[in-house]
Amino acid sequence: MPEEWTVSAIIRATLPVLLGLTAVEVGSGLVLGSFEATLYRYPSLLVLVPVTIGTAGNLGSILASRLSTSFHLGTLSFSATDDDLAGNALATVTLALTVFPLVGAGAWGATALTGAQTDLGVWTVVTVSFASGAVLALLAVVVTVVATYLAYRLRLDPDDVVIPVVTNLCDVLGIVVLFAVVQLLV
Repeated sequence: MPEEWTVSAIIRATLPVLLGLTAVEVGSGLVLGSFEATLYRYPSLLVLVPVTIGTAGNLGSILASRLSTSFHLGTLSFSATDDDLAGNALATVTLALTVFPLVGAGAWGATALTGAQTDLGVWTVVTVSFASGAVLALLAVVVTVVATYLAYRLRLDPDDVVIPVVTNLCDVLGIVVLFAVVQLLV
């Protein structure tokens, strides 16, 4: 990790990452565009998209923040037997398993309140949200641990690079996973 924190050092570390993530987000938009007809057909899924990707990014960001703090304290070992790492990963997945069903019910309820068609039943939307959330939580844990480890190996400050990487990749993964789950369940 760099010994000196300067604006130019932070820009040198983050600019290439942000440029690469911009290209990834464009790809995410293309995937979302291919999903457009399904979203218009089922408005509750349209409501679910921003909430799903936002929640996945938030879960990954919380984990990234906790791992970054452990890294700076010198307590992060990247070992499979690291109880702190395993506990944080388990907490992230458990939180997702409790939050995403509420997100699904909320998306269905918001759609019903606006008077839009709710062709999908509430349990279908909750199931789609729950399944998407479970997969996204696992992916967010993997992405966060890998990004933190790579920041460590490349001697970059995880505070500068890990959260942008995690939130952007979780956006993309959120769209892809939601699309895949809808294709399987609806």
